[in-house]
Amino acid sequence: MNVTDAAVEKAVMVRARETDPERYALWVEVVGVQGGEYAYDLSLQPLAEAPADASVTDLGRISLVIPAESVELLRGATLDRQGDLATGGLVIHNRTPPSPAIGVPASADLSGDVAQQLIQVLEQQINPAIAAHGGSAELVAVDESTAYLRLGGGCVGCGMVSVTLRQGIEVALREAVPVITRVIDVTDHASGTNPYYEPAKK
Repeated sequence: MNVTDAAVEKAVMVRARETDPERYALWVEVVGVQGGEYAYDLSLQPLAEAPADASVTDLGRISLVIPAESVELLRGATLDRQGDLATGGLVIHNRTPPSPAIGVPASADLSGDVAQQLIQVLEQQINPAIAAHGGSAELVAVDESTAYLRLGGGCVGCGMVSVTLRQGIEVALREAVPVITRVIDVTDHASGTNPYYEPAKK
């Protein structure tokens, strides 16, 4: 997570009101989704209370604590200050949440060796190829011989996505990881705002 100097300045100013301010760190946590965007909780809490698995970053004048479950959700986000130092508040600029994984079995997960092999193929072969069209593919879960993917970027809502999936992505995954016999797209394509290819209107 990126933090601007203006945000650090504001956090330090607010912390100065605390008794023994040096004990406190700025905590940022994702607490849900509202209106299609992540909702956050920003607070000052003692640095010593940070869990062992939390991300702790020394920003120079104050430390930033992000609980483990929020680290990936905040990757690439920017914490900034709106307005001047005295009256401005802190704001987070972040990517929107991915579309929900529709129809993924509760038993599915990403912890096994097969999942890690699939992720490697996606990162090294597939994503570099479809990135030219503004697309991306993410492994959501693996359940026995089925891989569940969520597509992003230009793939969302694209009229050619089924061709890309069946003739490109699925073939590559099945060749690299033979135990996989089926690939299911769980993307909410109705949410696409910038598809690489749109089918002709009839």
